[in-house]
Amino acid sequence: MQTTSDPQPQDRHRLELALGEEINALLSATRALSERSAAHFHEGLQPAAFHIARWLHAFGPAKPSVIADAVGMDRSSTSTLISKMRALGLLTSSPDPADRRGVIVTLTATGEARVAETLEERGAEFSGRTRDWSTDELSQLVALLHRLIAGDE
Repeated sequence: MQTTSDPQPQDRHRLELALGEEINALLSATRALSERSAAHFHEGLQPAAFHIARWLHAFGPAKPSVIADAVGMDRSSTSTLISKMRALGLLTSSPDPADRRGVIVTLTATGEARVAETLEERGAEFSGRTRDWSTDELSQLVALLHRLIAGDE
């Protein structure tokens, strides 16, 4: 049974289409911000390098295979980027104490500093976009996005 607060089926369909358009716009804006963030991190590297660095910043030293799986890249591309980042002084690697054939990759102090600066710049961008929003509006957006992503009823 439809209540007076429920939209008509055509209104709901129009709203669902509008939601899809807004989500696509959000993804495009996020992709553009990620590209700018990656360039800020290091102009000489492809954007995927920033994803590796950001993951290491958040989770700490790891094997290249773990990093590849975590950031959704194939192992050879991850290995190539890790080598380039190591040559630029952003990463270091050391033998894996549990398996001397493997290595553990760690951000250097320079790599950590660049990630922190880049994340601060990203945060400033989001802060600028939501500066005039109330705490309730931010809280509501966070809750609704969480609900959408989790698929909660």
